[in-house]
Amino acid sequence: MQIFIGLLVIAIGAFCQSSSYVPINRIKKWSWESYWIVQGIFAWLIFPLLGALLAVPSGHCLTELYAANPKATWLTMLFGVLWGVGGLTFGLSMRYLGVSLGQSIALGTCAGLGTILTPLFTGHPEDLTWPVIIGVVVTLLGIAIIGVAGSKKKSGGETVKEFNFTKGIIVALLAGFMSACFGIGLGFGRDLFFPETKEIFHSLPATLLVTIGGFVTNAVYCFYQNSKNKTWSDYKKGGVWGNNLLFCALAGLLWYSQFFGLSLGKGFLVGAPVLIAFSWCILQSLNVVFSNVWGIILKEWKGASKKTIAILVLGLAVLIISSFLPQLLK
Repeated sequence: MQIFIGLLVIAIGAFCQSSSYVPINRIKKWSWESYWIVQGIFAWLIFPLLGALLAVPSGHCLTELYAANPKATWLTMLFGVLWGVGGLTFGLSMRYLGVSLGQSIALGTCAGLGTILTPLFTGHPEDLTWPVIIGVVVTLLGIAIIGVAGSKKKSGGETVKEFNFTKGIIVALLAGFMSACFGIGLGFGRDLFFPETKEIFHSLPATLLVTIGGFVTNAVYCFYQNSKNKTWSDYKKGGVWGNNLLFCALAGLLWYSQFFGLSLGKGFLVGAPVLIAFSWCILQSLNVVFSNVWGIILKEWKGASKKTIAILVLGLAVLIISSFLPQLLK
């Protein structure tokens, strides 16, 4: 039952993340760089800070925890900066491939590399067991099947105006590679918690460090774009601030929910160490599943043949199976 609850909590977080791009469509009269950094303030600073505070026992503070572990703190934040590059290119992958296929390729790459590289980079190769490796292979198989379905879309659906499969694949793979740095960052910060902290909150202080690093990367790029495109005036449009702030906050909350859910879910999986080692891959796999559900809702697969849809459904089924496969193989 504990394993089921843990997987369910991670799934809920994944669903929220996959839904986070929907509120962005309600933002008015702001350029991409303006709304991206404003939603980032919520997604990468405010909500991660509130989450991390849940992991701080009475009489302690976050700075105390970070100061006691300077090497882990800086390495975790450094990989957050690198992850920020993946976040920037992530948006481009959806621009050329759509929400469903763009997230599928980028998150699939992120899932595989994040799971394999984290124990190798952080000095915990014992976490890379055969059940975990097989689980990653099956996950990538599911992503590949979805990629085949995506390649059969002739126009990317009515809602993807700039559909370009070749360019999109290249960008999505780069986004996935850099996004895997988030998982590596969490690996370096795996011990950044107080002994008194409940297990369900253990990874939240490390999550904050990674998102701070990502915020720095995104802020530099977005402010550069504000200057280049002369869009600083977006922030002076008082008439839309109420609407835009609301939907930016909602998008940020939904996005952060995936990592809040990951932390809570891992707390329920303490009796299944194989699934804890595989948890990053589980989260990204479920993100892919739900992103494709949104892709169907947004009619990105409209006009696709029944054969293409069947391939898509097969890929989604493989991803769902991969989420609990390592536990069956242990």
